[in-house]
Amino acid sequence: MTDDIVSRLLKKVADMDGVPVTGAYNIRKNGEGAGRRSTENIVITTKTDKPGIDIKVMPFTKGETVHIPVVLTDTGRNDMVYNDFYIGEGADVVIVAGCGIHNSGCETSEHDGIHRFFVGKNANLKYVEKHYGEGDGTGERILNPTTVVELSEGAVCKMEMVQIGGVDSSVRKTDAALEAGAKLHVTERLMTHGSQTVRSDMTVNLNGSGSSAQVISRSVAKDRSEQVFNPIAVGNCDCRAHIQCDSIIMDEAKIRSIPEISANHSEAQIVHEAAIGRINNDQLLKLQTLGLTVDEAEKVIIDGFLK
Repeated sequence: MTDDIVSRLLKKVADMDGVPVTGAYNIRKNGEGAGRRSTENIVITTKTDKPGIDIKVMPFTKGETVHIPVVLTDTGRNDMVYNDFYIGEGADVVIVAGCGIHNSGCETSEHDGIHRFFVGKNANLKYVEKHYGEGDGTGERILNPTTVVELSEGAVCKMEMVQIGGVDSSVRKTDAALEAGAKLHVTERLMTHGSQTVRSDMTVNLNGSGSSAQVISRSVAKDRSEQVFNPIAVGNCDCRAHIQCDSIIMDEAKIRSIPEISANHSEAQIVHEAAIGRINNDQLLKLQTLGLTVDEAEKVIIDGFLK
């Protein structure tokens, strides 16, 4: 794991400086395992019927972090994984995932992952997923993540889904189901440039009394890139949900935002907001008066917007 490219990718997508000193981890490199450690409370095992792993967090585990990054450095590599997460009752853990692709060749490199989360009663899960692409080759860098979340009674799940650049094409699918009193918070941050494309489809079904969900999507589209957002919240009980999509559009980019809300119960309270616009000229001028160039001012505004 001393390769400079791999080390840089791990730092980008999982904030790892080499192998974690403590805690459970599983590193996947070019379709194969490149390192693993389980702990007393978190057990990682290889699936026997398909590529991927099972991560089992014991009930009432507190304060532990799991790192499960994926890196691709082979051009022409097509990697597919199926990862299942079982979070025990009352547990409180952080899972850091992410995929980095370095493609210096002429063939397409692609990683597709299906992550399923089964979060136990009153458990608390924070999940961070970052996607990143780089390399000077002409081959595309493609990432297609699918996330399925099932929250038991009283469970809380906070998800940060980030695409930080260099991904030529991405189709992101997220499906969540919430039982009574469960809470879901999703923050999605995306950046596209060149001729890149991204589509994000998200469906949240609020099935249990008192469940709630908040979905915030922020994106920046530059050059000729295209983005499509289709978040859906379905209230099947007395519940609350809020969907917010904010986008900055630049150059010749295209953005479509299609939020949808559906109420199947008289006590469901569901709200959606969507806004697409250019960078505020007053903000640009103010930063320029402080000595920044136009490009520097734009970067400051965009970095702040995507935080």
